[in-house]
Amino acid sequence: MSQSLNIPSAAISRLVTYLRILEKLESQGINRTSSNDLAERAQVSAFQVRKDLAYFGRFGTRGMGYTVAVLKRELRRILGLTRPWNVVIMGMGRLGQAIAHYPGASDYEFSFVGLFDPDPSKVGMQIRNLEVMHPDHLKDFVRSHQVDMGFIAVPADRAQDVAQILVEAGVKGILNFAPVVIQPKMLERPGVEPEKEEEWEGVIVENIDFLAGMKRLAFYILNPGLRELEEVG
Repeated sequence: MSQSLNIPSAAISRLVTYLRILEKLESQGINRTSSNDLAERAQVSAFQVRKDLAYFGRFGTRGMGYTVAVLKRELRRILGLTRPWNVVIMGMGRLGQAIAHYPGASDYEFSFVGLFDPDPSKVGMQIRNLEVMHPDHLKDFVRSHQVDMGFIAVPADRAQDVAQILVEAGVKGILNFAPVVIQPKMLERPGVEPEKEEEWEGVIVENIDFLAGMKRLAFYILNPGLRELEEVG
């Protein structure tokens, strides 16, 4: 995929939605679909579906639509779901344990390989056949287990520090469930000379804020017409 493409993040989110729809269609024995059908199920326009897919190539046949299995395979490839991804979870309170028990991750090649918490009462616990470890062991663990991603499930006041620990350990992707926004540019670049910081590939951070989602829901329930005016990107 060309790195020069300017692909909106909203388009990537919609690809995830299209993939979920295709998986459901396949489970129902439906072999073909169309941009109109995908659009209706995803609650977007058919033009938007075609535009999103066009960023990555041509996948359908004019007048015949898309083969479900083929488009599903291509979306999995585009989204990087054809290779294994090793994930560690930082913070093994109720949220961290709930994430560790989530049953669907393995369907998409995501494997929880390490659980970490500094609380002595949690270190040594067995969760999903994994032993909770102290973060002091994270750097060696990341290196030996080729960890790709770190999930943060700690209190807000600890999230930035935990993100820094993940960066220093060599983790390239962070999914943050703490109710605070982690800014990638605020993370220190270990071993990178200041004059070469622009060349640093950096860390990708996704912030998941449940409370923000509830606030958005409250607003759109009171102002349903404004939802249609959002920029689709």
